[in-house]
Amino acid sequence: MKEIFLSTLAGMIIGIIFKLFKLPLPAPPVLAGVFGVFGVYLGGVVIDWIYKTFF
Repeated sequence: MKEIFLSTLAGMIIGIIFKLFKLPLPAPPVLAGVFGVFGVYLGGVVIDWIYKTFF
């Protein structure tokens, strides 16, 4: 739970800094970005499961 809080806090701080300097946010569109990050995580979990199960 601590990791989730810290990563959310870090993301918020980065978002604030980028907005203060009037820079575009370093992230894809909101929903697509969330699914993209989830897909990367899920891919890692799946390949770990495959390695542990079959090798």
